[in-house]
Amino acid sequence: MGALRSDVPEDEPRHGPPALPALVRLARPKQWVKNVLVIAAPGAAGVLGNGTALARTGIAFACFCLAASGTYFLNDALDVDADRRHPTKRLRPIASGEVSSRTAMTGGVVLLAGAIALSFAARWQLSLVVGGYLLQTIVYSVWLKHEAVLDLACVASGFVLRTIAGGVAVGVSISPWFLIVAGSASLFMVTGKRHAEMVELGDQAGGHRLTLDMYSRGFLSYVRAVASSVTVLAYCLWAFEKSSTVGSPLWFELSIVPFVLGILRYALLLEQGRGGAPEELVLSDRVLLAMGAMWAVFFALAVHNF
Repeated sequence: MGALRSDVPEDEPRHGPPALPALVRLARPKQWVKNVLVIAAPGAAGVLGNGTALARTGIAFACFCLAASGTYFLNDALDVDADRRHPTKRLRPIASGEVSSRTAMTGGVVLLAGAIALSFAARWQLSLVVGGYLLQTIVYSVWLKHEAVLDLACVASGFVLRTIAGGVAVGVSISPWFLIVAGSASLFMVTGKRHAEMVELGDQAGGHRLTLDMYSRGFLSYVRAVASSVTVLAYCLWAFEKSSTVGSPLWFELSIVPFVLGILRYALLLEQGRGGAPEELVLSDRVLLAMGAMWAVFFALAVHNF
């Protein structure tokens, strides 16, 4: 995400509105898969069978889809110059000239306003979480994206806020261990994405993202190792905590196996430099999908006390 500033470059004159497919690509619907994190807390609490809870979870998901797409609209408009120097991002709708920066910024504001307004349809507390997510993206854009380590933490916090949003939307409490799992796993993925960018861009990495000049591959590997270790430990502690209070102890404990194997598989893929688009990587790797499906089955059996 780029720094918020008023000197957005003027676009060349356009004849007519942008095509709908270009606006859809600008919204990045593939990225919405990240927002399924809002299901985590209600799912762990076993309340998704309740119609009201399910509807409120759906509203939280929609809010973050609108908010995420709104930030993409704004930041692609602000990052247009940097994107035009990137081998793949230069094909994005604004960088390629399909959508004007002015149109994108107007659309972004509308989407962000819609996200805040929709959040009140669930619970007013959800609007605070969505607002916090928007504030976090602004702080990242104007400052933290240029600060090594803090940029990783800030991006990871966006995933944690999604997790919190699901719990807030339905009014269930969230275990501290659960939040640690969400935060450390997010840091693991974000660091892998930075590593992939460094591999892909080589000596030009710093020209696209300033902090990439501050990192080394060894440091990013160290962060991934720490984050994955914390993730595995926290999940084990959370699973044993849940097994003593809700559902079936056996299935909660068995869910540790596919979870750990999934982390190890993802770590292998990151080492191969394939973490540039986490959502595509997760959906395209059959082994990861199998591990995820196995974990989901064990988790569902645990929550519903089979």
